[in-house]
Formats: sequence, structure tokens, C-alpha cells
Amino acid sequence: MKNIILAIVALFFLSQTTYAADADCEAKATEKKLAGAAKNSFLKKCEKDAKITAAKASCDAKAAEKNLKGAAKNSFTKKCVTDASK
Repeated sequence: MKNIILAIVALFFLSQTTYAADADCEAKATEKKLAGAAKNSFLKKCEKDAKITAAKASCDAKAAEKNLKGAAKNSFTKKCVTDASK
């Protein structure tokens, strides 16, 4: 039951992170006074990094749900993040 709740919280965090990342990245670009191609490049990288961070949180929750530890957890998380980032 605890693991299911953890997974639900992680999925909620993942969905909210996307919206927050857009606004956060836009604010950072404005703060750096970026425009044009530089701004677009920055936003693309920033949003990709935010997506990977959110995917890692979700994958860590899934690994905990499966009671994975050590190398098995690391391997699972790495593959999960790679799949989620595509």
C-alpha cells in the first residue's frame, strides 16, 4: 500500500513538474536576458533536463515499489529514465 501511494505521488510530481519546468525555464531565460536562437536553445535544454529529473523521481518510486536495491535498482532506474526521456 505504501509503495502504491509513493508511485501515485511520483506520477503527480511528474505531471506537475512539466508545467513548473516550462515557467521556471522561461523565467531563467528572461533573467539571463536571452533572445532568439539562444533562448530557444536554452529552453530546449532546460526543459529536457527537467523532464529527466522528473523521470528519475518517478523511476526511483517504481524501483522502491519493486523492492529493488543496489545494482538492480541502478540498472532499472537507468533504463527507466532512458525510456521515459525518449
